[in-house]
Formats: sequence, structure tokens, C-alpha cells
Amino acid sequence: MQVCWAFKPSVAMIFSLVDIVSLNSRKFPGKDAFRFLSSALTHSELEEKSNKLAKHLKDKGVKRGFRVGIYMNRCLESAIAVYGILKAGGCYVPLDPAAPIERSRFVLKDCNIKHLVTTKNQSRKIKKLLATTTEVDCLIGCELEDMPWSFSWEDIFKLSLKDYRALQIMEQDLAYILYTSGSTGTPKGIMHTHYSALNYAKLVVDQYQFDTSDVLGSTAPLHFDMSTFGYFAAPLAGATCTLISDMHLKMPTSLVDFLKKSKITAWYSVPLILIQLLQTGLLKNEDFDTLKWVLFAGEVFPTKHLRSLMGIWKGKTFGNVYGPTEVNQCTFYNLRTAPKSDAPIPIGRVWKNTEYKILDENDKEVSEGQPGLLVIRSGTMMKGYWNNPELTKALLYQETIVPGANAVYYRTGDLVQLNTQGELLFLGRKDRQIKIRGFRIEIDEVENTLLRIADVAEVAVVVNQNNDEKVLMATVLPRDNRALDVGEIYLFCKLHLPPYAVPEQIEIWKEFPRTGTGKIDRKAIAHKLTFSKYER
Repeated sequence: MQVCWAFKPSVAMIFSLVDIVSLNSRKFPGKDAFRFLSSALTHSELEEKSNKLAKHLKDKGVKRGFRVGIYMNRCLESAIAVYGILKAGGCYVPLDPAAPIERSRFVLKDCNIKHLVTTKNQSRKIKKLLATTTEVDCLIGCELEDMPWSFSWEDIFKLSLKDYRALQIMEQDLAYILYTSGSTGTPKGIMHTHYSALNYAKLVVDQYQFDTSDVLGSTAPLHFDMSTFGYFAAPLAGATCTLISDMHLKMPTSLVDFLKKSKITAWYSVPLILIQLLQTGLLKNEDFDTLKWVLFAGEVFPTKHLRSLMGIWKGKTFGNVYGPTEVNQCTFYNLRTAPKSDAPIPIGRVWKNTEYKILDENDKEVSEGQPGLLVIRSGTMMKGYWNNPELTKALLYQETIVPGANAVYYRTGDLVQLNTQGELLFLGRKDRQIKIRGFRIEIDEVENTLLRIADVAEVAVVVNQNNDEKVLMATVLPRDNRALDVGEIYLFCKLHLPPYAVPEQIEIWKEFPRTGTGKIDRKAIAHKLTFSKYER
């Protein structure tokens, strides 16, 4: 078996993410670390430019643990920003440029962000973002006339490193904070350290056997946890990370051509992007001979689409990746042959340095094969929620090993059970389990049932309130613009679901609203739907 260089004794002294960059600049100075469109950034260039950014940030007051915002789309500067902030001892906090301005302002205030790294093409949004009072007093990557401490990237790259002294970064130092939607409507910040992030990168490289010959395709924006695959795991393996532009992701036809030219060996994205590529019909004309791994995560991949894609991309290994942002990844399920039925595929087994339990409502382990709540203990686990110790405490499960020593698990909120092969099956979110008129309903079960209809591509089932009553509503997207009949869909539900789980309203839509990470925006769907009971 091929041994990946990232685990040889010569690099055993990697204790933080910044050690990766410094080591690669000596081992592979001229090799591409990151690529974006027609440009590239070598390992030596990444080392030099991130050092210059680190020097500037330190000169402008950044100290260990300071939160520094990143407001940009995927580009070469995003890699420089990540590692420059980390080298300055800071913790990077990515903001979504596509998010509402008020949400971004909340993050700036919640994290007390004084330094913001961006690019010129975000200048209009930056002006709006900083129009009202914020704590930001240093802007990098975009010069504004009314902000004395604003600097262009050209200013940063002109700096001399003559007096630069690298800061010793400890593995327990904060590395990044990712904000996700909270159940209360207030975004919650998930804190990861160099220790948890580096553990994730090592496990990725080990699990998928990446090495210096690999080219990893990165589709995720920085504020999405899937981005750490490209920004951390690729450099650790000595591989090249190709950052795929939003322009390509929005135009499947150009994306197919780009993938062929970039010679990507490992792909990682949400299922939606792969489904869109599949539906263009263009994949049948290309062999993508360099592609070895097709990894997907973020939401369930409808099995019928997965089987179609595997029928075209033969000889590739497909991987179902599972893990909440709080632990990044914790299970894997690899497929070399297509599933024979439309049943959802397993999320698989936990990988190394990870263990799990399946608990009942009383925090007792369930009997083998019984469903329950998944809790995870891993070296990749978050430090906690920023500014929210109560939530951190509530979502951690502790088990006493010996007096004074506890094993700490994260409560995923996901319902799972073991199949007869010892693999974990994802049953749905605990908070997607609802009661209507006294009946307990799994929303994911309703969605999976609707996905069994041949001409249905995607489904979103939501719960709305009609006066004092909860109402189950479903929206569906047709496959390849095929004709769907609401009455026939209702009859299918009636045949395959208990009466209380059949949606009261079913609508056929042309497209779904999406979040910034490509997931179906169910909150937006629920807001758009108005109740008008379907006449059965």
C-alpha cells in the first residue's frame, strides 16, 4: 500500500496548520499549492505572501486569539488570507458575501472583529457592510477613502520580511469560527482549534490515501465546513487544491469542460452540483480518466441519481461523507458498484480516532439495531460555541471513565441505527421529527417516499401553521422538466405512507431557493407556501 508522505517521520513535527505551509515551501517550493481559473499559487509563494499578511496583521494589532474576518469568494487570495491570519496567531471568521448585510454585521459584532480581509470586487458590499457603526478599523484587500487603515493586496505584497519573526502557534489555539444557522434564528459560531482542524486533515489524507500526485477540487465557500477539505487536507498531502469558481458552478456546461482540463483526481461537493452535471447529459461524452474519488456530503444524495451517475462514471470510487460542522467529518461509506435499489445508502462507519454511541431519550445506549440519537467523540471535535457556554454544555454528552475524567461526546441531533452489516443508517434529524394530531412523523421519511417517484428530482417537505394546526406541505421539482400531476403524487403518498403522514398540500415548482452552500432553503420554502388544502 502506498504510504502518504504526510505521515512519514520527516513531517511528524507538524503541530499546527501553519507548519504545513512552512514545510511545503521547503519540500516543494515550485509546486502549485492552489489554482484558481488560469492562475496558480506555488507553495513558496503561499509561504511568502501569507507571511507578509501575518506581519501586517501583527503590526496592526492582531494578537493570539483575535478574530479576523474574511469577506471574499474562492480565489487565490482566500488561501493567503486563511494562512496569513493563522500565522499572525489569529482565528479566521469567514463571512458569506451573498448573505444579508445584517447577518454579516451580526457576525462582526458577535466576534468583535476589528480586522477584515477582502478583495476589490467586494468594495460595494463592504461599503454597505461598514456604513453603520462597526468595530472594524482595519481593512485589507480593498482601499476605501474614508478608512485610513485600508490597504490593497499590492500594499501587502510589497512589504519586506527582513524583520519578520514567525509566531509559535500552539495546537490548542483557535484556528477558525464558522457560523451556522441556529434553531433560535440567531447564528451560532462553531470554534475549531489547530488541533481539531489538523486532525481532520490527517484523517482525510489517511482515509482517501491522497499524495503529491493528487489534484483536489474544492467547491465549497469558506463559510461552509467542506472548504477545509481543500484548504487544509490538500496542502497536508502535498497535493494541489483547485478552487472552482462560482461562475463555473452556476454553468454546468462550462464546469464539465473545466473539470476535464484541470485533471482533478478527487471531487468533493454537495449532491446538488453532481445532479446538475448529470442532468446536462454532457458527462456521457467525457471519460474523466484522472478522476479517482467522487465525494459528496451536506445532504442526502437521492439514490436513483447516484446510481445514474455511477453508471456513467464507471471505475470511480464514490464516497458518502457524513459529519456535522461541529466535528467536520466522522463517518465514511465508499461505493465501487452502484446500489441496486432506491433505498438510501448508509453513512457507513466511523473513521480513525473517532468513536460513537447511539442513545435513547434517557441517554442510555439502545439495543443493537435499534434507532437512537448519534453522539460522536473525535479528535476533530469543536472546542465549543463562541460566546455561548450554555449551548456548548447542552450539546455535549459526558460519560465518566474514571472519577475526575470524562469522555466528551457531541450530540449530533441525528437519528441513526445500525444495519446487519454494522453500518450506520441515517434516519433523519431529531428536530425533523414532528407530531401532528398526536402522530409522530419523520419528515425525512416523507421526502424519501416522494423521491421514489420516477419523475421527481428533488423534494422539500416543510411544516407550516394553519391557524392553530400544524400542516405538512410538500414541494417537488420534476426531473428533466417532465410533466408531473399533483393528483398522482398524492395517490402515491397514500399508497406508501400512513394517512397522517400524507402532505395536506403538494406543489410542483420549477426551482428551489438555495442557501449559500447549495442546500435547499426550507425556511424560504415554508415562507413562500400558503395553505390551500388539496382537494382529494
